[in-house]
Amino acid sequence: QVQLVESGGGLVQAGGSLRLSCAASGLTLSNCTMGWFRQAPGKERELVAFITSRDSTTYADSVKGRFTISRDNAKNTIFLQMNSLQPEDTAVYYCKAQRILSGAKNVYWGQGTQVTVSS
Repeated sequence: QVQLVESGGGLVQAGGSLRLSCAASGLTLSNCTMGWFRQAPGKERELVAFITSRDSTTYADSVKGRFTISRDNAKNTIFLQMNSLQPEDTAVYYCKAQRILSGAKNVYWGQGTQVTVSS
């Protein structure tokens, strides 16, 4: 059974930092494209950043230069380092894993972790 567990969310003042983690079980993350998404109240879920199995990274324009996605294959975990946080970064952050296996695409989501940035 595949499970993704996010952690590291919390309350932080504007300008502060947080580091989110997403640990996987039942899945080898090094074989997956991994992404961080977020959903603010009343808004649709949006892509924050993703990292491919070859460690190529892509970021939403709103977080470029502030957020960094990375992976630790030995720990089967990905991270999202968030610096210079702003109130508009407040959202539930979700981890997503996507892999292609025997021609089929498998997608898995974590349960989310709340990030709240106060002004």
